[in-house]
Amino acid sequence: MMLSIQQTKKWLKTSNTPFAKCILHFAKSVILFDFPAPKTPFKLIYASHITLKNMFSSVIRILYWTPLFKSQTVKTGKHLYLYGGLPYLSGAIELSFGDNCRVSGQSTFSGRIHGLYPAQLNVGNNVDIGWMTTIASGSKVNIGNNVRIAGRAFLAGYPGHPIDPIDRAKGLPELDEQVGEINIKDDVWLATGVSIMAGVTIGRGTIVAAGSVVTHDLPDFVLAGGVPAKIIKSLPNPV
Repeated sequence: MMLSIQQTKKWLKTSNTPFAKCILHFAKSVILFDFPAPKTPFKLIYASHITLKNMFSSVIRILYWTPLFKSQTVKTGKHLYLYGGLPYLSGAIELSFGDNCRVSGQSTFSGRIHGLYPAQLNVGNNVDIGWMTTIASGSKVNIGNNVRIAGRAFLAGYPGHPIDPIDRAKGLPELDEQVGEINIKDDVWLATGVSIMAGVTIGRGTIVAAGSVVTHDLPDFVLAGGVPAKIIKSLPNPV
């Protein structure tokens, strides 16, 4: 009976016979073959590749991704910049964006589907929403002007499941008391991997350190961090 591919691989790796060792050496030579790559021509090829890739991405962004996304918003200001594709939309959510916003195509905007009204996401002017960020609006998420949200942030306005395990097993939705509005005031910076829980307000100019979980309101102009996030120090108010 012929050996399967996995059995053949195992035999080649474990056998001590000269024939098996010769075949294994030859196979590795083929797999690890290193094609000569003189730097100068390949630098030119790489530069051409990046130029063409960026041109193609810009055309797709302008003519396809951006119009598609705008068609799903209630309001979109001037100069919306999507990069890396089209954000994923789920549930019932009304989207509103101000001017000069930059949004990663690898982000998710989700709205609770069991409320009396569609959930809202209201984004101000000059806002960055980074890579793999998820904004889950249970009722309303308000993001002020000049806010920076780094990659992998999570604004959890609703949990998606009830606390009671029997209700979870039945597939029932979360309760109304588990849902809360999230408010991010002007000039806030949420660093990489920050989570904001339902019902939380982040004060103006506040910075939340990477990996923090914010479970309670934070005042204006503080640096906060930790799990749960606590105030580390005050920050100067530039105004």
